[in-house]
Amino acid sequence: MDVIIENLPQYWDGFLRTLFLSVVSGIIALIVGTVLAAARVSPVAALRGFSMVYVEIVRNTPLTIAFFFAAVVLPRLGITFQQFEVAAIIALSAYTSAFIAEAVRSGVNSVPVGQAEAARSIGMKFSQVLTLIILPQALRTVIPPLINILIALVKNSSVAGAFYVLELFGYGKQLANANGDAVVWVLVGIAFFYLLITVPLGFLANFVERKVAIAR
Repeated sequence: MDVIIENLPQYWDGFLRTLFLSVVSGIIALIVGTVLAAARVSPVAALRGFSMVYVEIVRNTPLTIAFFFAAVVLPRLGITFQQFEVAAIIALSAYTSAFIAEAVRSGVNSVPVGQAEAARSIGMKFSQVLTLIILPQALRTVIPPLINILIALVKNSSVAGAFYVLELFGYGKQLANANGDAVVWVLVGIAFFYLLITVPLGFLANFVERKVAIAR
């Protein structure tokens, strides 16, 4: 227990870095994932094809590969980063956006087809139908699964620790190496700070799910 108290500054710094990675990556992933979902239901075949290929490849690829690509392959292609956090955000955003795209697409498919047909019959364009009719309803129904995906994103951010990013897991490795006789307590401290993020998100998901169920 002493190892946690003595190293609270490191834990707190790692917690803030993990929170930063999760929030920034989550926002980017939500935007990109929604765009991918819109492309997936687009009348343009090229957009549908691109979205489908991207989502299927990324969802069936280990997250470590995404980190390796962002941290190693991109710099070799001339795309360099001042900080490894940027590469971590790119990897987390690209990976998570594929899962968000599928969640949003399932929400879009849950909206009755008749609503889209009625909107088109009065002259609305596809972009108007999507943004004004379909997406507002779809996003409301998929908020609980989206929150669960964001919870997974928080936990996935631990992979950044293996790529020289000092978030919670990165600091945990350092503390474990320096306190070999108290590794269990080091891990308890890491788990506790992860729970500070994931548990409130879990309660939020349950609350929203109940609200949506009542609204229906």
